[in-house]
Amino acid sequence: MNSSNHKSGWRKEKSSNSLSEVFSSIHIPKDGSFKKKLWAYMGPGLLVAVGYMDPGNWATDIAGGAQFGYTLLSVILISNIFAIILQHLSVKLGVVAERDLAQACKDHFPPAINFVLWIFCEIAIAACDLAEVIGSAIALNLLFGIPLSVGVGITIIDVFLILFLQSRGFRYIESIVGGLIFIIFIAFFYEIFLSQPDLFPLLQGLIPKKEIITNPSMLYIAIGILGATVMPHNLYLHSSIVQTRNYPRTTEGKREALKFASIDSGISLMLAFVINAAILIIAAATFHTSGNKDVADINDAYKLLTPLLGTTLASIFFGIALLASGQNSTLTGTLAGQIVMEGFLNIKLKPWVRRLITRTIAIIPALVISIIYGERGTADLLVFSQVVLSMQLSFAVVPLVMFTNSKVKMGEFANKMWLKVLAIAISAMIISLNLYLLYQTFF
Repeated sequence: MNSSNHKSGWRKEKSSNSLSEVFSSIHIPKDGSFKKKLWAYMGPGLLVAVGYMDPGNWATDIAGGAQFGYTLLSVILISNIFAIILQHLSVKLGVVAERDLAQACKDHFPPAINFVLWIFCEIAIAACDLAEVIGSAIALNLLFGIPLSVGVGITIIDVFLILFLQSRGFRYIESIVGGLIFIIFIAFFYEIFLSQPDLFPLLQGLIPKKEIITNPSMLYIAIGILGATVMPHNLYLHSSIVQTRNYPRTTEGKREALKFASIDSGISLMLAFVINAAILIIAAATFHTSGNKDVADINDAYKLLTPLLGTTLASIFFGIALLASGQNSTLTGTLAGQIVMEGFLNIKLKPWVRRLITRTIAIIPALVISIIYGERGTADLLVFSQVVLSMQLSFAVVPLVMFTNSKVKMGEFANKMWLKVLAIAISAMIISLNLYLLYQTFF
């Protein structure tokens, strides 16, 4: 056993750098201004934020807004605060321990537990990929009339697109993602302008109400929103991609990296909050107020936007944003899959092989359901994928909180007492909500 590692609290020597082909590949100016340094660190936060506005979120946000008006806005806000805290811990683990969450688990837990964690993580990535496949297929169907089953098949092309992008360098991927987020943002800004929401009820919606817990159907969607907001694979992803920056691996260098990476993460996740809130606000202002409370999926929303808002552009913008969202999430899902497999199993697959495996796992159920049940089935599958993600969340959150709370593993960077208490409270809340959801679903 390596004595320095033993002292650092990790059992094993780190086997390799996370995402070794892009590790420490992005230059950070040593004596640059605050703005220059922040610009160099900006990027990983956007990649993580994408997971917070994928097609799965759309389904839960639309259902929540149509059925309950602005009431569940508070759930989106609380979920987002949880997300900002958990992603900060993820950044901290990556920067300080120089390990991603998968590598950290491999170093800490016995092989049997690691195997279970790996399986759960792969299920979460497959569930997430399922949401992207369905979201992209629905967008292609709405915009170009391509049948759902054909659209599901077309999503395989993503594999080659991503392969091409990865070969161009990491900054290139970050720019593409940033551009697609901008498209989504503009689309929803336009939709909100058209739907003219009532400001006072909207602001009231940001205050949590007791009925969210007492009304079972509201709680089901609320937990779906939580599951769709805080993504388990994002915690693995962020702890890895933050290490693409070439900062000095010293105490001072790590402190600076932690500061800038946390700002990047916070700004990006607030942008994700605005987009998620916008989806729910549009659904509330357009469907709930016009009595269309049973709009529960993306198809219905697309078809109703034009007659209710009086312009076909409303639906077109919605479809374009959906396609951008599906493509964006595909990129980050591939990266997360690669990180998890390399971290837990030390298996290095070529990205396109890895992509093909995940995509195939996601395509089969999506194809079967879209052929047999059509639109209705794929919509239900989308919400179900979010509930599955919510179930997996505890298995990523608990190790993350455990490691970053540990003075032995993190030294002076270990979570301060207030953050320890907050992180444990968030974990407990996530676990208890999921147990309650399981109980509700099966009994």
